[in-house]
Amino acid sequence: MSRSTRPSFGALIFFSVAFALSIYFTFAAVQGDYGLFRRVEISAETETLRAELAFLQAEVARMENLTRRLSDDFLDVDLLDEQARGVLGLIRADEIVIR
Repeated sequence: MSRSTRPSFGALIFFSVAFALSIYFTFAAVQGDYGLFRRVEISAETETLRAELAFLQAEVARMENLTRRLSDDFLDVDLLDEQARGVLGLIRADEIVIR
């Protein structure tokens, strides 16, 4: 009884399944929900959101400054005059309006 040198059918199935699993896990590691590409997308989104946060914090600080300047404790007459002119359309007697 001579034994053939061909690999057995079980070994061929084992290596085929192992190769298929390694391809699947490699694909998932690169393009899956937690893969490398998703990580790059999250990093880019993080930078965008940080820039937006900085802009919004500056806007809030500006609005707080305007609110403080119009409060009862601290009244900025120039700002009040600007607001009255803008909202009510008022002008002083010595001004000329050009449209």
